[in-house]
Amino acid sequence: MRDEFGYRGCNCSRKRRIRGPMNNISYEGRVVIVTGAGGGLGREYALEIARRGGAVVVNDNGADYRGIGPGPEMADNVTTEITAAGGKAVANYEDVGDRVAAQRIADVALSTFGRIDALINNAGNLRNDWFENVSVEDRDSVMSAHLLGNFNVAQAVWPHMKQAKYGRIVFVASAVGAFGNEMQAAYGAAKGGIIGLMNVLAQEGRPQNIMCNALLPNAESRMSAALDFAEMAPIMPHTQKMGASVSAPFVAPMVVYLASELCTTTHDLYSVMGGRIARAFVGVTEGWLGPRDAPPSVEDVAAHIEQIRDVSEFDIPSSLKDEFRIVAEQIVAEQI
Repeated sequence: MRDEFGYRGCNCSRKRRIRGPMNNISYEGRVVIVTGAGGGLGREYALEIARRGGAVVVNDNGADYRGIGPGPEMADNVTTEITAAGGKAVANYEDVGDRVAAQRIADVALSTFGRIDALINNAGNLRNDWFENVSVEDRDSVMSAHLLGNFNVAQAVWPHMKQAKYGRIVFVASAVGAFGNEMQAAYGAAKGGIIGLMNVLAQEGRPQNIMCNALLPNAESRMSAALDFAEMAPIMPHTQKMGASVSAPFVAPMVVYLASELCTTTHDLYSVMGGRIARAFVGVTEGWLGPRDAPPSVEDVAAHIEQIRDVSEFDIPSSLKDEFRIVAEQIVAEQI
């Protein structure tokens, strides 16, 4: 199977180390909106961009991981932290799930700093339950915070980026949306939708120099506190070797790169987990080339199902837990 550049994917065991040119990435003169920037991953993104000279709109409604109990303190604290260090930032408390409120986020960036160069769509919440028990309230809350939130804020900044013929948008998706995970139907559906949104906007934005990419981050955050990893016990001895690499500072470099001028790739999906940064993608097998003069029969499909399903040249995680397993095995193999 060849990727967009014509290369065939393979499940090669040989490790490659490719070192690119060293560049100092500066955000001087750039303005970045970071949603959900009051804590965890979003805070790290905002702080790192500010350290590099960028002006940051620190958006966070201050709610907990379920989206309950909003307040201004979290956004205010990060803004104060940035400005106390000599950086440029403004706090914003709007709900990204509200289209009118999302427009106000863009308006704050323009009225305060005069431009919008990048957007990191990080805001979200989490409400876990078995599929048959997911309430309408929980479903709609998760969809609003993630899928509508990404859609709304991206749509608010889009005309300004098109006019400037420059923009960088980082959509924060999840391995749950790409691979699945139990008890996260609403979250997975919303995050999968974000990947679909990125796929479309990457194509629409490319002619306007608007680069759109998505991230599958894995780090401690407000939401990770709600996850139950007890069922991952068999692989925990290996995942524990990831150490500090499951913390937010290990994810921030990839995001800050994707939001920078140096990033000239688009339509990519990246996983960051346990110190490993990897490109993820939807692969298609060589499959079975059936008849073209008449449709195949159901029996034809059944007879060729193994050929259709053959993914021997690719690693395709079947779930969030399975991706943990793959990374854990890579770590163990490297230590042998």
